Amino acid sequence: MPLQSKLPHLGTTIFTVMSQMAKDHNAINLSQGFPGFDSDPVLLELVAKYTREGYNQYAPMAGIPALREVLSSKTERCHAYRPNPETEISIVSGATEAIFCAITAVVKPGDEVLILEPAYDSYEPAILLSGGISIHIPLKKGDFSIDWERVISSVTFKTKAIVINTPHNPSGYVWSSSDLDHLAQLIRDRNILVISDEVYEHITFDERKHLSLIGHEELREKSFVCGSFGKTFHVTGWKVGFCIAPPELMEEFRKIHQFVTFSTVTPIQYALAEYLKTPSNYESVSEFYQKKRDFFCQGLKTTGLEFSPAQGSFFQMASYGHLSDISDKELAERMTKELKVACIPVSAFYHNGQDHKFIRFCFAKEDSELQEALGRLEGLKRIL
Repeated sequence: MPLQSKLPHLGTTIFTVMSQMAKDHNAINLSQGFPGFDSDPVLLELVAKYTREGYNQYAPMAGIPALREVLSSKTERCHAYRPNPETEISIVSGATEAIFCAITAVVKPGDEVLILEPAYDSYEPAILLSGGISIHIPLKKGDFSIDWERVISSVTFKTKAIVINTPHNPSGYVWSSSDLDHLAQLIRDRNILVISDEVYEHITFDERKHLSLIGHEELREKSFVCGSFGKTFHVTGWKVGFCIAPPELMEEFRKIHQFVTFSTVTPIQYALAEYLKTPSNYESVSEFYQKKRDFFCQGLKTTGLEFSPAQGSFFQMASYGHLSDISDKELAERMTKELKVACIPVSAFYHNGQDHKFIRFCFAKEDSELQEALGRLEGLKRIL
């Protein structure tokens, strides 16, 4: 008897597909979102130190106390709220796990969950596996800001949660204080929870400040805030993230987490706990990436693509609809094979594959690699 898939409409993610295509065609990989450089040698040495010193067995399920404590202090420094490290913080194996556990903890069969599209591809599968129903709401064309009237009109008595993402992947949009107030108004007096994906919290540009839901008194009472040390410190392969939520939500979150990974790699937790004691280690990240964004955007001006510089994240979207009517997937394949530069077709971020003629680049690469990629992209019109 053939196995009946629980996710019959899903295949291999576009990120895996494009990274493999880049490898097959010896292309510069600006598709999948991982840095093309290593982390601070100080952090790497701390991991080696704690590994050598024997911190290699299971960590506590919620994370080592030292890391939860320093994360609590960091949250207070950044967002003027100090979560209880015992009852409001859990260390997990990447932000994707945090999002999965949060959704699984609260979504039941028949519950509706609002997703703002384009959206990262891990949200919907978690909802479906819990028996929930995804309600897709498009962001505004142009700047990818939130259409709050449309969000409000999508709420029903079945709405259990909304998944948000700021800074946003793929567009780079950064939520404003007005957005947070609109969200607070939306969930006020309603039994609606928020799963907030804030993995690019320390990558914002042009003096914009990341406004975490943790810093909003009303919102934090009903929110799971999910973050990533891997994105902040250029170590995505470590898969270490966290979730901050009020005690009653965190209690349910941990019930799921303990049966997904139980605990997260021990020596890395100790290393991060020590490294985070120096605020400049994370406060300098935005400046570092703004230089790369500016460098990449300056070069994009010669390619014929149209774009607005990303407000945050380490991604830059660009439009080509004024140049060609071919699909974004076909363009991404041509670019990889003929120009030797891989990107992501943004239609992959829509549940129904809507194609608005946008592609996404990751500029978290060495300047020399970005320069070479930009030179190759000058041949874009030739392949259209």
